[in-house]
Amino acid sequence: MIPTDLAASPSNRLVSLDFMRGFIMALLTLDSTGLYGRVEELTRDTSVHFLTMQFVHHPWNGLRFWDLIQPGFMFMAGTAMALSLHKQAAAGVSWSESFRKALKRSGWLFFWGVLDYAVRSTGLSFELWDVLTQLSFTTLVAFLIFRWSVAAQLGVCALLLLLTEVLYRFTNIPGFDQPFTDQHNFGNYMDLVLMNKINDGGWVAINCIPTAVHTIAGAIVGKLFLTSGDKIKPLLIWGAGCLLAGFALDWADMTPIIKRIATSSFTLASLGWCLWALAFCYWWIDLKNHRRYILFFLVFGMNSIFIYVFFEIVGARWFNEYISAITHGLLAFVHTPEVFNMVVTALCIFMLEWGLCYFLYKKKVFFKL
Repeated sequence: MIPTDLAASPSNRLVSLDFMRGFIMALLTLDSTGLYGRVEELTRDTSVHFLTMQFVHHPWNGLRFWDLIQPGFMFMAGTAMALSLHKQAAAGVSWSESFRKALKRSGWLFFWGVLDYAVRSTGLSFELWDVLTQLSFTTLVAFLIFRWSVAAQLGVCALLLLLTEVLYRFTNIPGFDQPFTDQHNFGNYMDLVLMNKINDGGWVAINCIPTAVHTIAGAIVGKLFLTSGDKIKPLLIWGAGCLLAGFALDWADMTPIIKRIATSSFTLASLGWCLWALAFCYWWIDLKNHRRYILFFLVFGMNSIFIYVFFEIVGARWFNEYISAITHGLLAFVHTPEVFNMVVTALCIFMLEWGLCYFLYKKKVFFKL
């Protein structure tokens, strides 16, 4: 099944972008059920453990599939923004009005990102580690330089990565003067300044500086899709260059690939994979017109912000436990293994949340900030 608006005018919509957004949201929704971590634990000391580890963040220096999810989300936000701004310009919307919309959206992203982490069992908390708070910064930066030339935008990207290197290497704050050591780097220090706390997992709020490169690059790619000519070749070349630069920095022991503090090498390597992923999806879906089974993912992609907020706030604090109580209660009658119960519960939560998105999709209700 293909949505009529997508099938009727493929040239007016980048369906591959909708698919990629939906694919990422489907993976995140499934992760919110707790399935990946549990499966990774169960497969330790088995031959398939190297596969299940790909769905858990790397503990520090290295790169796994799951480390590419947030960069992909931020990258696609930039591409979508470019297409949206083009439509606004075509409709006669002024820059100042577009700026007000971008500023409002950034404010809402920041609000929901803070709210996501704010309510704890011990009380209220102020934290800036959520992807939405990061996105509130990166999208605004990408918007402000959107009308600049591509060369100037790439220059900003280079400056952001250089700034990251300088902050981590040369600030030399006592106790936080080890650039790439967990709990002792500049990012940890800034968390103390901003939130008076350090994340136990090593995540830092100033990741928004280097990861702004993902959103800016996404906007540049969006511009590419608004032009005529070949799209695949530039994406593949740019992707190869980013992958080579990112991994070279890591292999040469100059800057290690660390997702948790978004080092410049990580930013480049992950961007390279994002560019290649979009190139493949664009070739397969938009050029080859393979759209037969993508509705499942489009349903998530059309309401990506809604489902993210739902499973992060409602799911984590109530819905997941409620469904778990029901499934475990019913399965108790047949005395199934705990592992089986866990998988069934995760799939039930996932499909119910997909069903909610499908209901909204059929009703043409799309939540946007």
